[in-house]
Amino acid sequence: ELQQLSKQYSNIKLLQLDVVCENSIKKVVKEVEEIVGDKGLNCLINNAGINVLASLEEVTAETMLTIYETNTVAQLMVTKAFLPLLRKAAQLGTGMGCHRAAIINMSSLAASMQLVQANEMFLKVYPYRIAKTALNMITRCLAADLKSDGILCISLHPGWLQTDMGGNMAPMQVQEAIPGILSVLDRLGEKENGSFLDWQGETLPW
Repeated sequence: ELQQLSKQYSNIKLLQLDVVCENSIKKVVKEVEEIVGDKGLNCLINNAGINVLASLEEVTAETMLTIYETNTVAQLMVTKAFLPLLRKAAQLGTGMGCHRAAIINMSSLAASMQLVQANEMFLKVYPYRIAKTALNMITRCLAADLKSDGILCISLHPGWLQTDMGGNMAPMQVQEAIPGILSVLDRLGEKENGSFLDWQGETLPW
């Protein structure tokens, strides 16, 4: 599907990235730098993620560590690698938002500690939800750490979507959520820095 889009739109550049491989991250940062040049990178969306169904009875240390590596540690390492390009973009703008420099961590409603009892289905995905909760803390740390650089950081719940991960039971199709997500990204400002939002721009409880 991505290949088809890149054939339709010449401004789409496809680069391969294995988020748990340090050499792959370094390689793609160089490739992005060649594309964006002196303008830097305005928006980094950390969207990589995996999920394994695992209840309390089924969860293992190996599964926990695998999910945590991809859904949490990798997001931080990718962000760290792209920081020079994000800072370069931030130096060329004012205010806060995707127009200047922003980091969007794709989180999940399942990460909310306050809503832990709201959906029994979440109890079947111990590794996923715990890793996403940790990702939310990364968002909070980055938002505080990079505020002086003018780089905004948020966690975003895109909705439960009919993707390979979301499955056919999901109530929303990708096409339904995209306009809302783009609208949220477009209007991000300093007051949203460090926040946990859904695809409609509503604030979610941590």
